[in-house]
Amino acid sequence: MKFSELGLSQPVLQALELKGYDTPTPIQYQAIPPVLEGRDLLGIAQTGTGKTAAFMLPAIDRLRNSDNQIPFKSCRMLVLAPTRELAGQIAQSAKDYGALAGLKVQVIVGGTSVNKDRNKLHRGTDILVATPGRLLDLIDQKAFNLSGVEVLVLDEADQMLDLGFIHALRRINQLVPKERQTLFFSATMPKAIKELVSGYCTDPVQVSVTPAATTAERIEQYLFMVQQDEKQALLELILSGNHNVPGDLERVLIFTRTKHGADRVVKKLYQRGIQANAIHGNKSQPQRQRALDEFRRGKVSVLIATDVAARGIDIPGVSHVINYELPNVPEQYVHRIGRTARAGRDGIAIAFCGEDERAYLKDIQRNTDASLDRLPLPENFRAVVEGVGPTKPAPRGASRVSQKKVKPKPFGKRPSEGANVQGESQSRSKPKRKHPSRAGKPHRTGSGGRPGGNRSRQRRSQG
Repeated sequence: MKFSELGLSQPVLQALELKGYDTPTPIQYQAIPPVLEGRDLLGIAQTGTGKTAAFMLPAIDRLRNSDNQIPFKSCRMLVLAPTRELAGQIAQSAKDYGALAGLKVQVIVGGTSVNKDRNKLHRGTDILVATPGRLLDLIDQKAFNLSGVEVLVLDEADQMLDLGFIHALRRINQLVPKERQTLFFSATMPKAIKELVSGYCTDPVQVSVTPAATTAERIEQYLFMVQQDEKQALLELILSGNHNVPGDLERVLIFTRTKHGADRVVKKLYQRGIQANAIHGNKSQPQRQRALDEFRRGKVSVLIATDVAARGIDIPGVSHVINYELPNVPEQYVHRIGRTARAGRDGIAIAFCGEDERAYLKDIQRNTDASLDRLPLPENFRAVVEGVGPTKPAPRGASRVSQKKVKPKPFGKRPSEGANVQGESQSRSKPKRKHPSRAGKPHRTGSGGRPGGNRSRQRRSQG
């Protein structure tokens, strides 16, 4: 089957041809016809199956055919996404697919200027892609409203619930018009999602390309059983090429459970000469976008992420996903490894499992039917751990200073108060010498009436 057989308009087909797409994926050829008819839709599909085109292509056609005007301070189509990165990618797809349709596309996410968002939405837009929090901020400020929404899309609805957006979604549902088309997509179908669907959709057509919580067939999954404090050594061996994992390491995406854990892994890899970036909720939007761009271009081939950023990483070249720490929610495992094997390619997923994570591993295997082949630790792994591992104490009688790596002082920064810089304690213990020209003369009073004042401090700093 070809896209031309699905009833799409010529401008949309031409945009697809420019991108080199001619054959729809299973979720696309199941979803596009009912959406073109105006039906509500419930789509169950994993990431990487072409969901964005499944709702964006027919929605663009419906907006063109209705020929309604752009509403003031509102939008005709609203797409809700859980993360900033995913919102940006959906907006870019909307611009690509609607390039010849003459539709205006905007994106608003947290971590950016609210005033800029107010300005660009003042005259309204055809398609708005937004994260729920920033959208409600603008609504509360009377800078935007949802009265003009004709098509409402919830993408990755299960992750929005995981991130605590349930109250925001309920409120948005009350603000959009009752007469609308709703397209609801989720990779999993827990009970909370079913309840949410009943409040959003009216007699939806349900399409599903894979059973809920199953993993992609093209992903080879492997497992290392390793102590928690030895994971870093194993990761360094793998990234440096001294490993027994299959496949060529092109772009490697590594998942941790916490933001601090991600930063710690980046820091330790840097100390071993391995360049990596981190992406998580504490990073600003420009920092997150820069890390993604460098990863996409191959400038940095290792990216460390937390689950909050998992679904916004849509990069076909990810060869390996490494679960440095197993997720405590089984469904998150599906979303994590779904970052590889995209755009029809194969992928490899590797899990590090410590003694305290065995329960997480059992939950993942039970809920996803995942079969992870256990790999032996590298031959030189024990030697590496005993030589540089964090569990080996310093030799008895050895100087602790000799065991530490001396870090260079930051450029342009002065040592903090009380820092133990070599020679500093001795210089502070010596009495201050008086300038010969000031001997026997009384101190002048600087600002605040204190002896010495600012001038004496400036002289001491210059000396």
